[in-house]
Amino acid sequence: MQIALDVHTHTIVSGHAFSSMQEMVQEAARKGLQLLGITEHTPGIPGTCDLIYFRNLHVVPRRMYGVELMLGAEINILDTQGNIDLPEEYMQMLDLRIAGIHSLCYKPGTAEENTHGMICAISNPYIQIISHPADGTAQLLFEPIVKAAKEHHTLLEINNSSLRPTRGKVKALTNNMALLRLCKQYQVPVILGSDAHISFDVAGLDYALDLVRRTEFPEALIMNTSVERFKSYLKSSPQ
Repeated sequence: MQIALDVHTHTIVSGHAFSSMQEMVQEAARKGLQLLGITEHTPGIPGTCDLIYFRNLHVVPRRMYGVELMLGAEINILDTQGNIDLPEEYMQMLDLRIAGIHSLCYKPGTAEENTHGMICAISNPYIQIISHPADGTAQLLFEPIVKAAKEHHTLLEINNSSLRPTRGKVKALTNNMALLRLCKQYQVPVILGSDAHISFDVAGLDYALDLVRRTEFPEALIMNTSVERFKSYLKSSPQ
């Protein structure tokens, strides 16, 4: 499979990553990517950037070293009502808007309540991708999430980082396989994300690709193979 894009990565701006923007893009160019997404954490994660960072993204060229850039944020889903921690005015400044559950800033409920919150985020007109929904941070019911993702044109991510044994996410493997099987059943596309926090991990998708093979997931439903197809699937920012 030819990987054309990786749109979930972080730089030193997120506070717990280790490479600069230029280092990330240079690695993307070295690996032959056409598109790189850089999505810094929003304020719910300790040590990340202030909101002024997102206000100033307009100064950054959207092509470096032959690689197209999409600059955005990984936004926190805060609770079972799907509230998020980035004001709407900042949403409009981003090229790409990912939302996910992180234990540091999420108030959990039952599986049904958590699922309701995630579906609220999926239906948010600004949110284009849900990061690591199957990593086990919150108990979720995957079938309604897959159906909602199809209805609202929101991509579900198969997150490579959460599948690494060193992360200790014991439910991530079985959860992601279940998610892939449901997406295959309902013909719902997915996006593979490295969640790279250092340049060497850009386009590092080995664990995710292994699950794709094991579940015989159709390549036609993987959005990493074509920049044009990825862009055309993304819902646009509301005006």
